[in-house]
Amino acid sequence: MELEKAKSNFLNYCEFEKGLSSNTRKSYHYELKDYLSFMQEKQKKEDTKEIVKEDIEAYLKYCYQRNEDSKTVAHKLTTLNNFHQYLEKEEGEKSNPTEFIDRPKVRKTLPHCLNEQELDNLLDLPLDTPFDYRNKAMLELMYGTGLRVSELIQLSVYDIDFNNALLRVKGKGSKERIVPIGEYALSALQQYLEVRHQLLKKKQCDALFLNSRGSAISRQGFFKNLKQILKEKGLDSNISPHSLRHSFATQLLEHGADLRSIQVMLGHSDMATTKIYTHITNQKINHDYQENHPRAKKER
Repeated sequence: MELEKAKSNFLNYCEFEKGLSSNTRKSYHYELKDYLSFMQEKQKKEDTKEIVKEDIEAYLKYCYQRNEDSKTVAHKLTTLNNFHQYLEKEEGEKSNPTEFIDRPKVRKTLPHCLNEQELDNLLDLPLDTPFDYRNKAMLELMYGTGLRVSELIQLSVYDIDFNNALLRVKGKGSKERIVPIGEYALSALQQYLEVRHQLLKKKQCDALFLNSRGSAISRQGFFKNLKQILKEKGLDSNISPHSLRHSFATQLLEHGADLRSIQVMLGHSDMATTKIYTHITNQKINHDYQENHPRAKKER
């Protein structure tokens, strides 16, 4: 199949058949655009049937030559595998040329977690303006439920069940899940909703969290606000929205929550993703043992 047509068909398949999120489809679009340009310009390929294993290996080498790290290259290989798997299963091509290519080894890095003092500092916001109430509610909700940023900004005012302290969340692949909301987050939400009308600018908008124009706050807008709060409080500027999600999961696990329950609340489809938090808690346990057990170290 002609390269551009194959890409277009695959993206349509991802949207209408698989129901993948717009962020995932955008990622596929940019990665496949780069890949197919390489195939046309460097490998002189015009049809997907002409692409073989050696062509893909040449592309991955090209990515490394551009100083892309192993994690980025591994992600691209996953995209290429999904693309060629689609061509094999849905478009009748004979084989998947990525099938026997080894995935790059990616060094696992433990996510940064905030300690309780950092969290108290971050969440202790002065409540003077409607934006303060909004920011407080967003941060409390992220830490209290482990939401992703993309999930947070998609929330509607109708997704909160105050009577049962539950939140309806639309996650990756448009999969919905129900997560409990703690008292701190519920209280912050109630206070915010009392002033939310001041942000609407006489518009009609069901989005829970609004920007200064009365529309749904964007991902970029949330990041910008978080960076400003971190700067004002003198906290590490590398703290990210995901740090709140990691802190949520890690502290649940440290206080005895079941790993399966954490998986459901985070919306992980694979338990292996959730298990990274066991590495964090094991690391803490080892540190506490070394620091506190009288026979952990020999006296010199």
